[in-house]
Amino acid sequence: MKKIIIRSLIAIVLLAAAAFLILKFVRPQREVSLEAKDRFILNSDKAKEFLKQNPDYNQDVVLLADMAIKSRYNRFYVYDVKNDSILHEGLVAHGKGSNTGTYGELQFSNVEGSNMTSLGNYKVGVDYVGRFGKSYKLHGLDKTNDQAFARYVVLHTYTFMPHEEQLVPIINSEGCPMVSNETFKILENIIDNSKKPILLRIYYK
Repeated sequence: MKKIIIRSLIAIVLLAAAAFLILKFVRPQREVSLEAKDRFILNSDKAKEFLKQNPDYNQDVVLLADMAIKSRYNRFYVYDVKNDSILHEGLVAHGKGSNTGTYGELQFSNVEGSNMTSLGNYKVGVDYVGRFGKSYKLHGLDKTNDQAFARYVVLHTYTFMPHEEQLVPIINSEGCPMVSNETFKILENIIDNSKKPILLRIYYK
């Protein structure tokens, strides 16, 4: 009788743990999108203001990454400035050093060796071929990311980077905004055909 009771208690605990994990990790994307809407509007407006002050940048397209959205969801956007619409959205990895140990909460740094993501505006620079194949150098334009070039923070893809939204957090980078092969091909077409540099804005608030 005691064994039956113990087994029943263990089963209840396991079911409770499973339910907790499901509620924590498997949330509808719609809820996340509602939380991110205000941040997107705020930061797309900041990007537009930057473009007004910097006419030498591409005035049609901006790249935005919302690091406050959990990594398993789409949080990288190709934004059509003139039509105020999203041309593409996809997954993007953050730096492994940005993990705090609390799911969904990140920290950021501009320090070399931190392996953290740096927030702020970036100029997407020239392409080159490195250990991840074709990549784009990034130039940090703010105090929060002005060491990006020296830290070798670049825009790149990775073979094991998923393209579709996941049920669990995706892999991390070493501080770079890392996207899927499919998303990279879209970015490659836009960046390579742009006569002016493109703005990338990474934000958390």
